[in-house]
Amino acid sequence: MTRGAAAVAVRRPGRVPYWFTTIGIRLLVRAYLRIRVEGPPLPPGPAILCFNHQSWADPFVAVAALPARPDLWFFGPKEADMSAGFRNQLITWSGRGVPFNPERTNLLEATRRVEAVLASGARLAIAPEGRIHAGERALLPVNEGVAFFALRSGVPVIPVGLTGTGWLRLGKTIRVRVGEPILPAGRPTREAVDTLTEQIRTAMLALVADGRDEEPPGRLGRWMTELFNDWPEDRRPPPSAVAGETDK
Repeated sequence: MTRGAAAVAVRRPGRVPYWFTTIGIRLLVRAYLRIRVEGPPLPPGPAILCFNHQSWADPFVAVAALPARPDLWFFGPKEADMSAGFRNQLITWSGRGVPFNPERTNLLEATRRVEAVLASGARLAIAPEGRIHAGERALLPVNEGVAFFALRSGVPVIPVGLTGTGWLRLGKTIRVRVGEPILPAGRPTREAVDTLTEQIRTAMLALVADGRDEEPPGRLGRWMTELFNDWPEDRRPPPSAVAGETDK
C-alpha cells in the first residue's frame, strides 16, 4: 500500500448498521428478484470490484449477491450533498460509502480514503462508467480512476457483469457474473493506467456479451426500474444509441 493510505484513518463500518443494511437489502432484493451468481469465488483479501451500471438497483444487487466479508464498501455516489435523499442517507448511515464530489473538489481526499479502505483489508465496489446506461450488452467508457486506484494500492481488479437490471420485474432472474482477477503491475504511469483501463473494459464487456435487451415490463416493473434512475436529459435513451458509444 502507498503512504497516502496511512495518512487517512478509515473507520470500519459500525457492525449494527453494516449488518442491518446487508441483511435488509438481501431480504428485500431476493424477495423481488432471483439472483444467480456465476464465476469463480472472490479471492481473499482486498480488491476493487468493477460492475456495469444499468440501474439504481445495481449496488443493492451487488450487496445481495456478493460476500459481506471482508467488508464491502462502495465508491460514490457522485453527490455534493450526501444528506439529501433517502438513498444517500442510507449509504451515509451504513458507513460503507466513499463519497465523491461531482465537481472533483475532493479528489485527493477520495483517493486517500480509497487507499485507506483497501489497506484495511476491505473490498471496494465501483461502477466505473460513472453513470447508468441503457443496453444489456453496452458499456460506457471506463473511468481511468479505477486503474489508478489499483496501481497505487497494488490490489487486484475483479470485473463483475450484471445482466437483467435494465428492466426490473417481480421474479426476474438477475445474473451476477464474476470474472477472473486482473492484477495491476508497476507504477501508476499514464501508459500503465491506460493499459489497465482497457483490460478492465475488455473483461467487463466479455461478461455481459450475451445479455439480452427486453421489452419494458408492466406498470409496477416500470415504476420499480425508474424509481431512482437519473437519466441524462431526464429520459431513458434507446439501447442501440448507447451501445454504439462502446465501439468508439
